[in-house]
Amino acid sequence: MVRTIQGSLEAKGVRFAIVVSRFNTFIVDRLLAGALDALERHGAPMDAVTVAWVPGSFEAPPVARKLALSGNFDAIICLGALIRGETPHFDHLSSTVTKELGNISLKADIPVINGILTCNTMEQAVDRAGLKTGNKGFDAAVTAIEMAQVFKQL
Repeated sequence: MVRTIQGSLEAKGVRFAIVVSRFNTFIVDRLLAGALDALERHGAPMDAVTVAWVPGSFEAPPVARKLALSGNFDAIICLGALIRGETPHFDHLSSTVTKELGNISLKADIPVINGILTCNTMEQAVDRAGLKTGNKGFDAAVTAIEMAQVFKQL
């Protein structure tokens, strides 16, 4: 018989940290609200959730790393919004942040979920923060729940 490892969507007993960028707060506040809603709907008590605010998305990886290595959390969720401008700054930030969050997850052996939007326009960001295409903060939290449960089985 094949052994199957699959995460449930039960957040009870799981400790979460959410790293939130203050830059583009109009968008990010909606992502955070979505993430907290998802965690609560799936059974996470709010005293099992820690929110750490950082100035921008670029500052999220070092804080996520510190939280991941603390041993106090089962999953880290990073939320922010990078929106393309007129310079290549967006390309450098989005690439660096994405790579660093992945590296932290691998090195710290804990799920680090990238809920940082990378959008070409403000309209796209608004859509992904709860307007047309759902709330990516909610989606990131659900992913964190499932991945934490998978890690508990390994």
